[in-house]
Amino acid sequence: MTTPQNAALPPTRLPEGKMPELRVMPAPADANVYGDVFGGWIMAQVDIAGSLPATRRANGRVATIAVNSFLFKQPVFVGDLLSFYADIVRVGNTSITVNVEVYAERNRLQADVVKVTEAQLTYVATGPDRKPRQVPPLETLIHRD
Repeated sequence: MTTPQNAALPPTRLPEGKMPELRVMPAPADANVYGDVFGGWIMAQVDIAGSLPATRRANGRVATIAVNSFLFKQPVFVGDLLSFYADIVRVGNTSITVNVEVYAERNRLQADVVKVTEAQLTYVATGPDRKPRQVPPLETLIHRD
């Protein structure tokens, strides 16, 4: 489906060779009376998607400490199949910064894909006391036989 918002945009495809962290289809309860999905709902899903690689890298609990940037590029509609791709872009002493890109497959047709959102979030690794803790070095996360 071509809408006035994406008529002039070049065709987009889902990123090749990458697996999405999250795939979800918004329901009517996630939208306003016009069928546009609430930005807050999308933000919550982005936070979940970004936390997944951060949790793996931290080898445990993380908490969102910052939304560094958030751009809604296109509207999201009820029935769009959303794919959330997340990549770690920085690892600090206790923090992990993640870029998240969101693509919508319109009308359940893979031929009509639109990049709808991009964001960057920072998470902090936390311990059982919910206080910041050191992110473990990569070599300690590699499983050895």
